[in-house]
Amino acid sequence: MPRRSKTLSADRVRELAVKGAQQALRELQAEIIAIERAFPELKLPGIRRNVRRSVGRVAKRARTMSSAARKAVSIRMRRYWSERRKAKAKLKT
Repeated sequence: MPRRSKTLSADRVRELAVKGAQQALRELQAEIIAIERAFPELKLPGIRRNVRRSVGRVAKRARTMSSAARKAVSIRMRRYWSERRKAKAKLKT
């Protein structure tokens, strides 16, 4: 039977950390439920639901560029491709 190394790989450490974090999250959620059952007046389902939705929207939102930023990128790219075409033409001659 091969001997196991006593050191853990970075992937294994990360995997264990994720499992630990998931377990801690489950415990915290169970504790929140227990507290809300014991003290129903503390329960704020509408606010919590809205927070969850807004966090989801922020995570999914695409970044947008202003028209000035798009114009600046357009000018830079035109210059870049123009220089590339010039360099390619010099190589052919």
